[in-house]
Amino acid sequence: MQLFFTEEIKPDFKNFILSEEESKHAIRVLRLQVGDGVHLMDGRGGLYEAEILDPHPKRTVLTILNVQENYQQSSYHLHIAVAPTKNIDRFEWFLEKATEIGIQEITPLICEHSERKEVKLDRLNKVIISAIKQSLKAYIPKLNPAISFNEFCKQQENTNAIKTIAHCTDSEKKYLNQVLTPKKTYIVLIGPEGDFSTTEIEQALKMGYQPISLGEARLRTETAALTSCMEVSLLNRA
Repeated sequence: MQLFFTEEIKPDFKNFILSEEESKHAIRVLRLQVGDGVHLMDGRGGLYEAEILDPHPKRTVLTILNVQENYQQSSYHLHIAVAPTKNIDRFEWFLEKATEIGIQEITPLICEHSERKEVKLDRLNKVIISAIKQSLKAYIPKLNPAISFNEFCKQQENTNAIKTIAHCTDSEKKYLNQVLTPKKTYIVLIGPEGDFSTTEIEQALKMGYQPISLGEARLRTETAALTSCMEVSLLNRA
C-alpha cells in the first residue's frame, strides 16, 4: 500500500492534488503512473483509496474512489507527559515507536531535573508523520508544546483521566496495569534522566496521581515511556 499523509483532504472531495513534496515522492521516487492506486490519510481517522489521474512531479492529481472514516479508531486515550531526553534522538525514537504501537497525545514535560528545556515541534512532528505512514495509522497523535511540570498539573487538575506517575523513589506502588481500567482516558507522567524531584512527586500525589512501577529494572526515560505505551495497548487489546 502506497500511503500519503494529506491533512487538507476532506471526505467529500472527488479529486485531490498532492503537495509538491508528496508528488515528487510519488512520481520521482516511487515512479507511479496513470491508473496506479494509492491511499491517503488525513490524520483524523480518514483513509482514502485513490487513483492517479495526472502523474505530475509537482502537483499529482488523484481521483478519490472510496473513503473510510474512523479507520482503526482507538477505544482509549493515552496521554504521556514525558521529559525530553538530553539526547534528542532517544526522544525521537520514543515518538516513532509509540506512534507505531498506538498513542493519542504526547506532552514534552520540563521538570526540575530536566537536562533539555526545549524541543523543536516541527522536527518531532515529521518523525510522527513518518511513523504513521510506516504503521498505516489513520490518526496522528497530538504533540503539545513543551510545558513545565507545574503548569501541566494545573492544566489537568479537573480531568476525568486515570492519572499516574512513574518515579524511582522507594515507596509503595502498584504496577501500571493494576491501576488502569480498559477503554478509558489515561495520563502517565515520565520524568527526566534524574527522575522527578521530591517536590514534584509530592505535588502529583496531592493532585490525585497514583504512583506506579514499571518493573524492577531502572529504565531510561524513553524506555519507561514506551513501556507504559505497550502496557496500555495490551490492556486495551480486543
